[in-house]
Amino acid sequence: MEFTVQQIAQILGGQVVGDGNRKVNNLAKIQEGVEGTVSFLSNPKYENYIYSTLASAVIVNKAFEAKQKLTTSLILVEDPYTSFTVLLEEYHKLMTFRKSGIENPCFIGEKSIIGENIYRGAFSYIGHNCKIGNNVKIYPHTYVGDNVVIGNNTVVYPGVKIYSDTKIGNYCTIQAGAVIGSDGFGFAPQPNGTYKTIPQVGNVILEDHVDIGANTVIDCATMGSTIIRKGVKLDNLIQVAHNVEIGSNTVMAAQSGISGSSKIGENCIIAGQVGIVGHIEIANKICIAAQSGVTKSYNDEGIKLLGSPAFEHKQSLKSYTVFKKLPDLLKRIEELEEKVLHLFSVEQN
Repeated sequence: MEFTVQQIAQILGGQVVGDGNRKVNNLAKIQEGVEGTVSFLSNPKYENYIYSTLASAVIVNKAFEAKQKLTTSLILVEDPYTSFTVLLEEYHKLMTFRKSGIENPCFIGEKSIIGENIYRGAFSYIGHNCKIGNNVKIYPHTYVGDNVVIGNNTVVYPGVKIYSDTKIGNYCTIQAGAVIGSDGFGFAPQPNGTYKTIPQVGNVILEDHVDIGANTVIDCATMGSTIIRKGVKLDNLIQVAHNVEIGSNTVMAAQSGISGSSKIGENCIIAGQVGIVGHIEIANKICIAAQSGVTKSYNDEGIKLLGSPAFEHKQSLKSYTVFKKLPDLLKRIEELEEKVLHLFSVEQN
């Protein structure tokens, strides 16, 4: 699609300096801008590029003053970075939701209800008694089990597996290869050393505006629901076990895992490769540093955790400082031990 610089300025609430009728049909970095693209300047380190860029328009701060002649049009805004983010969001929506129609072959089960302006990619499968909302995009090779509910404006990318009875809200995004609703890790040890499988009869609930990364797995509950609350963002390659609840607007980076029946609070930040044991609670606004191992509940909001096992950030750093000195401390102890033994020997003689 094509817009004028003036139309983009109106979207951003900005002011045009230069030719507002120039056409724009794409986004670009300022150093890679060509005719027909729009870019932005936020970091002063990149200011030199604004004088050589071929972009049709550049989004800049209202206080920007050119030191050389410009060939590009300017869009003056309060915050160029945020404004460009808005454009990226709109561009992403246009690219993501432009698909529509039904490709063949694909399958839909009995009594399933499909909304308007839906896209169903080739080899996608929708089971029986499903409810699929308006403007939903289901890409090729996606499996949607029986009794699944998917809300409006949700995008399900290729190869996603959504097990039966899963409930997905509005404006969710599920990236390729994710598995929603697979069996939780439930096995009961037996006296003879074997394990008996515990049936997992619950489901998964994703509330509105949830993003699930590629190849992330969310297990169904043993009973009840595994719940991912509104606004949660999960990165790629994450494991969420059965009966876990993740609070609203919590973000979680790649290769992290939460064991069964743990409850994570709202607005938490969980960095990469974090491991959280089962049956504990993490309070709101807690930040867990990368590669930490959380082994107990934390009820104080807003604290930072670090280490394995994890504890309060400042204390962890102090402990690590001592840990680094252990070889020197051991050497000093051994030297003192030798001196004491020598003195004892002299006294004995």
